[in-house]
Amino acid sequence: MGKLGKKARKFSKKNLQSVLKKQRKTKVFFKKKSHSKEQHIVDKPLQDTLPSNGRDSVGEAFEDISLDAIFPENYEDLDADASESDGFLSEESDDEQISKNEGVISFDVVQSTLNKNAYEELAMQKKKLTKLKEKDAEFTKFLASYNKGLEELEDDGMDSEEDEANNKRAGLLIEDNSISTQGKVLTTSLIDSLSQRIRKEHDESALVSLLNGYGAACHYGTESFGSGNTISYPRIQNSEAFSSILILMLQEADNIFRGLLKISSSNCKKETILELKNTSKWKKLRPLIKSYLRSTLLLLDQVTDSDMLTFVLSRLQSSVVFFSDFPGLLRRLIKLAVQLWTTGEEGLSSCSFSILKEVSVIFSSESYETCLVLSYKAYMAQSKTVEVVNVKHIESLRNSLVKLYSLDVYRSCPKAVVSIRQLSKILKQGLRTKKEALKQICSWEYVNCIDLWVKFISENISDYDLQLMSYTMVRLINGVAGLFPGAVYLPLRLKCIQWLNHLSRSGGVFIPVVSLVLDVLEYKTDKEGTTSGKAIDFTSVLKLPMYFLKSGKFKETCVQSAIELLVAHFAQWSYHISFPELATIPLIRLRELHEMSTSESSKRAVKRLIDHVEQNVQFVQKKRDEVAFSPKDYESVESFPQIEKSNQKKPFAQYYKSIMEKPSKFSCVNGKSK
Repeated sequence: MGKLGKKARKFSKKNLQSVLKKQRKTKVFFKKKSHSKEQHIVDKPLQDTLPSNGRDSVGEAFEDISLDAIFPENYEDLDADASESDGFLSEESDDEQISKNEGVISFDVVQSTLNKNAYEELAMQKKKLTKLKEKDAEFTKFLASYNKGLEELEDDGMDSEEDEANNKRAGLLIEDNSISTQGKVLTTSLIDSLSQRIRKEHDESALVSLLNGYGAACHYGTESFGSGNTISYPRIQNSEAFSSILILMLQEADNIFRGLLKISSSNCKKETILELKNTSKWKKLRPLIKSYLRSTLLLLDQVTDSDMLTFVLSRLQSSVVFFSDFPGLLRRLIKLAVQLWTTGEEGLSSCSFSILKEVSVIFSSESYETCLVLSYKAYMAQSKTVEVVNVKHIESLRNSLVKLYSLDVYRSCPKAVVSIRQLSKILKQGLRTKKEALKQICSWEYVNCIDLWVKFISENISDYDLQLMSYTMVRLINGVAGLFPGAVYLPLRLKCIQWLNHLSRSGGVFIPVVSLVLDVLEYKTDKEGTTSGKAIDFTSVLKLPMYFLKSGKFKETCVQSAIELLVAHFAQWSYHISFPELATIPLIRLRELHEMSTSESSKRAVKRLIDHVEQNVQFVQKKRDEVAFSPKDYESVESFPQIEKSNQKKPFAQYYKSIMEKPSKFSCVNGKSK
């Protein structure tokens, strides 16, 4: 809720006691909810969120748990500095919220500062006052005298200094605007003339004129741009002048402001602007800078062309530091950047992410957390539906979000923990055989959320202590894999194995996946090879259609995917001293599969894997026979043959490389790679 003006506060206090009661109740409610969960996240063990017994409390009702609404902070009011005259130097001061209308407070202004319920009550009071005025003339006289009494109490000293400063600022803007383009037509020649005056003479009045023209161009086509508005809009002659002033201001405004403030364009930080905050030069230029930033934000909100949006964002990126004195505009910038990042094309999305990254680096932790929360929510909203056409886009969003969260792991880690806990709560519901929870787990929103945190952990576990988070994710993934054992859910189970391999490789810890991989080889169909079916792209499905389970491609897909995952797992431990024991059971199962398989291509692939694994077992066994230490000597065990690990010419290393270079068989299973 925004700050009320003096008249509105006194009117509410005198006439709307119920409003104050509601406000007090609201404040108490939000104080209770404002305890940031992150303060208690790190202290409470993450594994406590996972069920010790998945079948407990079966009778509990299903709790609808959302993954994109998990943070208690309120990030909805991001347009605090917005008004219908954004970007114009002739607009009234933001603090002038009260206007007079027949001696009664303007309810249009009160609407912008009170919440919806309070405004509705004010509207009812206004209707009652109107009826009373129509019925009772004496009451009208009393109301007029009452309003006069309120006006006499305006200068009570409570906000006198602030009001005086705002009035001076408003006077400055009106004075500057009188020199500007009011009543004139902006032509290309006039724009060039004003530009020359700024470059040669540093004429601030010419800059004001250009900024008002730029604001008019940015507002062109909006609802506030019209004859009914109280602001005198400069008129633009034609499309050439329109383009000229837009390009001129976007290209030169940042350099002009830096030149007038005498600050460097390469080494300017937030602290530099804050140091200038109390200087007369900044106070004089502050309204001009704010006008430029607000107009540019409005332009971003109006333009639909991707190339134009990319150009505007690239120019605005150099001026991000100026947002340090305008927190409301900064929040609007973050909101727009997140929106364009998730919905824009590749170039626009990349440029928008650069803005978010720049804001995260330059500004305070509050702005960084705003970027984290809004970008996470936007990513989750986009990832609810995955199709072949948007797989790459979602992957790009995920990679960008991981980079954003990796900028400050200590600040972003609590956010990740909150999300992982939410995943665990949903898994608990699923383990209690709640159908709604099972449906939510086998959804792209849930899967992409796991994918996000697996990648985040993998990227940062070598530099930060994320072992507990990694352990929690391993338990979570194993729980998901155990919930869906059927052949229909083959794509989901393959993803689970890939996640475990990824965590194992990045963390350098052993995570058993062999049993999950061998289960894939056990899938059978009643009628193998009876129908051909359509091509299935495993990157865009979590559940296979029944017709594919009856096709000849299904068994082949199971074999090929199992081989790829086993090779990735074996490659990590191919030089470990315990590799012969690790490979014993898989070799037995692979030999059985080789004997029973009827497909020649599958038999060749399995035989090749068996040969390379046996060859590597012999190599490790030979090296192990040469050592003199016991298995209890952990340091010696860990250093077992380190030299061989870097040798990429060894047979198994070459085999692993050849497998990884091939297109994944379970990305597109119709013989065609993506």
